[in-house]
Amino acid sequence: MAGSDELARHWRYADLPGVDLLRARYIRKTFVRHTHEHFVIAAIADGVEVFHHGGADQYAGAGALALVNPDTPHTGRAGVPEGWKYGAVYPAPDVVAQIAAETTTLRGTPGFVRPVLDDPYAVGLVHQVLRAADEGNALAADTLLRVAVTRLLRLNGGPLPQREVRTAGARIAARARAVLEQRMTDPPTLEQLAADLGTSPFALLRAFRDAYGMPPHTWLTDARVRRARRLLDAGTAPAEAAVAVGFTDQPHLNRHFARIVGVPPGAYQRERKNVQDARGELLLPSSVWQNRQLSQTYAPTGRESRTPPSYGTPSGSGSP
Repeated sequence: MAGSDELARHWRYADLPGVDLLRARYIRKTFVRHTHEHFVIAAIADGVEVFHHGGADQYAGAGALALVNPDTPHTGRAGVPEGWKYGAVYPAPDVVAQIAAETTTLRGTPGFVRPVLDDPYAVGLVHQVLRAADEGNALAADTLLRVAVTRLLRLNGGPLPQREVRTAGARIAARARAVLEQRMTDPPTLEQLAADLGTSPFALLRAFRDAYGMPPHTWLTDARVRRARRLLDAGTAPAEAAVAVGFTDQPHLNRHFARIVGVPPGAYQRERKNVQDARGELLLPSSVWQNRQLSQTYAPTGRESRTPPSYGTPSGSGSP
């Protein structure tokens, strides 16, 4: 972490398949432009987060949620000197699609319409999902996640537009992306890539930005971190993962990984190994002290009185 006053835990809970979990307190942290394969549902507990999304800065304060659809470029930083505290769940697209099909009337591929939603009740639900996962309460974690996603889709959901490769520029960008995926460890220069595709460097740069929201070199770093995450999840050592995806060494991976994922690759790998075993015995996280600190960070306060009781199924006017 950047300092002892910044804490983060990125983990998985075995009984919530297809969902990543995060608790964090950041002050000086800056997330570079990046994307996620999963949805981002970030519930702000305190402070303000600012993230560039859709061509403008978006502000999410306490009681609001930052909502980002898969493969959508965005950044992240503090909006106030004291930073921001939040808990987040990252459900896979198929998880959200299944919930939408069962509980909403949305058609097509479901997603979020607005990137910020002011809803303290849903914020409380997200934090309860994290608390349930911490305590090994599978029934509560699964139930509350479904209730939270349903509520957010009903309040702020809609079909995601389908990207169609129609223009010549879009087709060139797609071909360039395919080349970068294949040559991740030995990418060509922009000039070489453009020449191979029969276009000019600036035309390729413009087409790639239009299609993917970032220049090719930024997209490549993002793609390398994504692939490194999959390798770390499979048990590959961080130093080996760094070289396998094209970074010079582990410090090179560490720098970019922390600026995109929010934690160093070693801490990421350790926490995600600490999931519930087959007997249902919850393993201790890698840092008990950090977990206690984060629990204190997200302890309920008087101003959160609109959130539902822990693990209680929402009812009445607060239900989705």
